[in-house]
Amino acid sequence: MTKEIDKYIKEVELPVKHIFKDMLKYAPSKIFGLIGNAVIVPVYTNLLTPSEYGLYTISLAVLSFLCILFSDWIGLAGLRFFRQNQLNNQIPKYLSTLVLILISNLTVMYVLCFIFRHKFYEYFNISPKAFIFLLILIIPVALRALLFQVLRAQIKPGSFTVSTIINQVLTIVFAVLIIKYLHLGAMSILLGMSISITIIDIMLIFQTDILSYLRSELPNLKMIKTLFVYGIPISVASISLWVINQSNKFITTHYHGLEHAGFVGVAYNMTFPLLMTLFAIITIAAYPRIINLYEDKIDVRPVISRMTGYFLMISVPVVVIICVYAKDVLYLFANHQYLDAYIILPYFALSALFLSLTDYTTIQYHLANRTYILTMLKILSATVGLVLNIFLIKKFGLTGAGIAVLSSNILYFILTVIVTLPDLEWKIPYKKISHISICFIPSAIIWYFLQKTQIMPILQINILLFSYYFVFYLTRKFFKEVLS
Repeated sequence: MTKEIDKYIKEVELPVKHIFKDMLKYAPSKIFGLIGNAVIVPVYTNLLTPSEYGLYTISLAVLSFLCILFSDWIGLAGLRFFRQNQLNNQIPKYLSTLVLILISNLTVMYVLCFIFRHKFYEYFNISPKAFIFLLILIIPVALRALLFQVLRAQIKPGSFTVSTIINQVLTIVFAVLIIKYLHLGAMSILLGMSISITIIDIMLIFQTDILSYLRSELPNLKMIKTLFVYGIPISVASISLWVINQSNKFITTHYHGLEHAGFVGVAYNMTFPLLMTLFAIITIAAYPRIINLYEDKIDVRPVISRMTGYFLMISVPVVVIICVYAKDVLYLFANHQYLDAYIILPYFALSALFLSLTDYTTIQYHLANRTYILTMLKILSATVGLVLNIFLIKKFGLTGAGIAVLSSNILYFILTVIVTLPDLEWKIPYKKISHISICFIPSAIIWYFLQKTQIMPILQINILLFSYYFVFYLTRKFFKEVLS
C-alpha cells in the first residue's frame, strides 16, 4: 500500500499541486481579462448602436475565421511539440520552423483574400473598408497567438499574466479614444485592437526571447510534416466549432438584419468570452503540465479527472446564476436598448459550459496525436448546428439561435465522451458532481424565499453564491478524493 500511495502522490497529488501554483500565477491575467471583457460590453453598447455593434460582432467573427484557417493552429501545434523538441535539443530549429510556417500561411491568406475579396463581401455581409481593417489586424493577432503559446510552453505564467492585462487595458483605452475623437464607429475597435496588440507583440518577443532562437537555415521537412499533420485537423475542427458558435451572427443578419445580429453579439460577448476566460484559469495552467506528464510516460487520466471536478465546482454555480437571473444580468452589463438579448443569454451560458467541459474530454486526442478524430466529431456537430441555425433562426429568431447553439454544443460534448482512446478516456468525477449537486439543495431553498422579498437581484446573486460555496466548504471532508 505504501508503494501505491507514493505512486499516487508522485503522479497525481504532486502534479495537481504544481498546476495549482501555476493557476495562481495565471489567475490575475484571466480574472483581469474577465473584468476587461465585462467592461467592454457596457462601454461598447453605450457607444455603439445595435446595428454598429452587429457590424463589430460580424467583423470579429470574420477575423476569427481567418485566424483559425491560417494562424491559430500553428501556435497550438507549437505548444504540443515544444517539450518533445526541448528534450531533443531542437528548440532553435523548431521555433524557426513555426515562424516560417506562419509567414507562409499569411502570405497565402493575403493572396486568396485579394482574389476572392468580392466573395468575402457577399458571403460575410462585410464592407470593403471593414475587410481592409481586418487584414491589417490579422498580422499582430496571428503573431500574438504564436508567441502566447510559446510563452505557455516555456511555462512563464508571470509574463503571460502581465502581457494579457496590458493588452486588455490598451485595447479598451485605444478603442474608446478612437470612437470618441475619430468617429469611426465599429471600425474604431478594430483599429484600437491593432495598435494595442502590436505593442503586446513587441513585449512578447522580448519575454519569449524568440529572436535569439531563430535561425536562417533550411527547415526540417519531417518537423513541418508533423506540425501540419497535427495542426490541419485542429484548424478544420476549429472551423467546425466556429460554425456551431458564430455562424448564427451571419444567419441572423441575413434573416433579421444587423440589429438582431447585435443582440446575438451581446449575448455571445456576455457569455463565451467572460465564462471561458474564467474557466480557462484551470486549463491554461494544466495543459502544459499534462503534456509533460504524458511525455514522461505517466497516466494523466486521474489528473484530468481531478481538474474536471474543480472546473465544475467553479463553473456550474456561475452558469446557473446567469440562467436564473438572465434579464437582471443583461440589464446590469449592457445598455437598455440591448435588453431583448436576455432571451438567448441562458442558452449561450450553458453552451459555454459544455464547450469548456470538452477541453477535458478532448485532451486525449491531442496527447495521442489523433486530432483527426476530434475533427470528425466537430464536423458532425457543426453540420447539425448549421442546419439547426438556418431552420430555427429563420423560424424563431433569437430563440432559435439559442436552441441551435446549445443543441450543437451538447451533441459535441456527448460525442467526445462516447468516442474514447485506450488508456486516455475521460474519467467522470462522480464524487465531485455528487458534492456539487448536494450543495445546490440549500441554495435552491434560499432562492425560493428570496423571490418573496424585495431584495435587489445583485444582492440575491451574492447571497446565493455565498451560501453555495459556504455549504461546499462545510461538506468538503465528506467528499475527499481517496486512493482507488
